[in-house]
Amino acid sequence: MLHSKERKDDYKHKGLRKQLVDLLREKGITDEKVLEAINTIPRHFFLDPAFERQAYENRAFPIVAQQTISHPYTVAYQTQLLEIKKFDKVLEIGTGSGYQACVLAEMGVTLYTIERQKALYDYLNDFFFIKKYLKIKRLYGDGYEGAPTYGPFDKVIITAAAPFIPPKLIEQLKPGGIAVIPVGDDEGQKMMRITKDKQGNVHEEELGDFSFVPMLTGKNK
Repeated sequence: MLHSKERKDDYKHKGLRKQLVDLLREKGITDEKVLEAINTIPRHFFLDPAFERQAYENRAFPIVAQQTISHPYTVAYQTQLLEIKKFDKVLEIGTGSGYQACVLAEMGVTLYTIERQKALYDYLNDFFFIKKYLKIKRLYGDGYEGAPTYGPFDKVIITAAAPFIPPKLIEQLKPGGIAVIPVGDDEGQKMMRITKDKQGNVHEEELGDFSFVPMLTGKNK
């Protein structure tokens, strides 16, 4: 994947994206702002050119540092659960390929996104597409610590499976905010939506079964 060089986004890619959006609608994604963002962003830019056509299938793919780019449905589902509003300040744990970050930025948020894998963090330095979103602030660090300097946040999204709900991330969530976190291990993971009411009370919802790479502590140099 040559991130430093611009790639084509032609009518074939746009047609495949439309088919993907139609599939996401069939699978229950109803937030039109989410669907519009996915219809706008060339997912094939985030993958090796050898996977250009498959980029618009509902599949995960391997990327740098033994990480993955999530299924488009997973990206859409997590984003829909966040109930994104324009100008929200959002914290993302696990930048990965940058695809989820770009979907959120396309929806008008200011995004702080943390990546613990130094190789992956550095890899995105040359990615021409992510640079178009000036409101994406990339950080290299430990996701369990969050980004207290930049908080509190309207929304928090974790793109890896945590063994428990990280308390520091909930502390950094504003009253009225929403966090979406897959919780579990190799034997099973549940998508959790955590809401903090205006009084600061935390409420948890357990949603569907998912499969993510594990959320690890510390930074990987």
